Amino acid sequence: MIEIIDSSPDIDVAAVEYKRLLGYPRDSAVSDRAEELMDWARGWYRTHGRPWVQARQADGLELTGDAVTIDGVPFSSPRLSQTLRNATADSAIVVAVSAGPELEAEAQQLWRDGKPDEYFFLEVYGSAIVEHLVTMTGARLCAWAESRHMAVLPHYSPGYPEWSIDEQPRLLDLINRLQPKMPAPVEVLDSGMLRPKKSLLAVFGITRHVDRVQRLTALTPCENCSYLPCQYRRTPYRRAPMPANPELSALSREAVDEEPDATPATTLDHDGHYTVNLKALQRWSQERLSLSRRADGGVDATFRYEGTTCTNMGRALKFDYRVTLGPPQDGYPIREQRCAPAEGDTGYTYMCRYLSNREQLLVAIDDEQPLNGKPLNDVLGWTRAASGAGCYCEPESRQHKWGLVLETIHFALARERGD
Repeated sequence: MIEIIDSSPDIDVAAVEYKRLLGYPRDSAVSDRAEELMDWARGWYRTHGRPWVQARQADGLELTGDAVTIDGVPFSSPRLSQTLRNATADSAIVVAVSAGPELEAEAQQLWRDGKPDEYFFLEVYGSAIVEHLVTMTGARLCAWAESRHMAVLPHYSPGYPEWSIDEQPRLLDLINRLQPKMPAPVEVLDSGMLRPKKSLLAVFGITRHVDRVQRLTALTPCENCSYLPCQYRRTPYRRAPMPANPELSALSREAVDEEPDATPATTLDHDGHYTVNLKALQRWSQERLSLSRRADGGVDATFRYEGTTCTNMGRALKFDYRVTLGPPQDGYPIREQRCAPAEGDTGYTYMCRYLSNREQLLVAIDDEQPLNGKPLNDVLGWTRAASGAGCYCEPESRQHKWGLVLETIHFALARERGD
């Protein structure tokens, strides 16, 4: 059995990870002002932050259909159940990490003091701390498991795909039961969100069938683990510097090779750096995106976004994005952009900003047209805030979604023959 209680964990967030969460493309330089704010956020947190980590191995793990039962507590997650089953997992470790309440309180004060830049950089640094704590906890678990001829699986949390955030309270109750003396209190709000908000609850599966992890990279957390010097690494870190999108380049070359008369694209950057994982872009381009050609060679694109509200128990919502692009010889300029709730959907009416000021929110959603008039290639260099929120309440969240939409369109068109 393994147990970790650490009130002084490592908080040395890699600069590349902080920069990524701020929304900067991998190879772009940051301004002097941004560098100053990044250093300030690091220094403030080093002095005032109170991070902590807690992990404990559970006594029992049972898998039945989509149900995952840990120490007698049932959870419903098809994705987590399938991952554990594929690895023949026989144990689980429940984890809680937090950047502490101090950062959240300071960020709120900065906002009240009219310092939005400091607020934003400190908020994002809190997210980077949480990612780092989970990464370092995973590295510690890997070292423990490796010495016992076992392997650690990727962590999974309520609110991730196919695991409802409604089960967040149940996981917290289990963690509190297994280890009553948490370094600091954590509570779950009615929405399923945590307080302090820069916190995370997670489950790591453990398997003795190391051969399965070695053969199936989807069963190892290494692709998402930024602890580069780890001696137990089984696959490369997905976000590490690499040649420009070799997977996408191979797809593009394959399309040209299959049709010798096709003219390679000159208007779209086939080797551009996407902020979204290529597998996700490929899936979205097939399942959520529809493209139709216009008479002038331009394109009408429709994208269906599906998410959940951050309040009212995570109500499902759907939004439709419509984008009109000019012809390829002009660089696929973005001529029109529209975003609106999907027909028949009512989930958006449960968003907190809608409940407090519905007219202002819907007007903001309708008016925002980022990159309008710019060539589609510009999305690859667009610096925007990273936001995992499923709702549309904040400008950062809306820009983040527009980035996902435009990158998916770019990906789909870059793969088409002759474009």
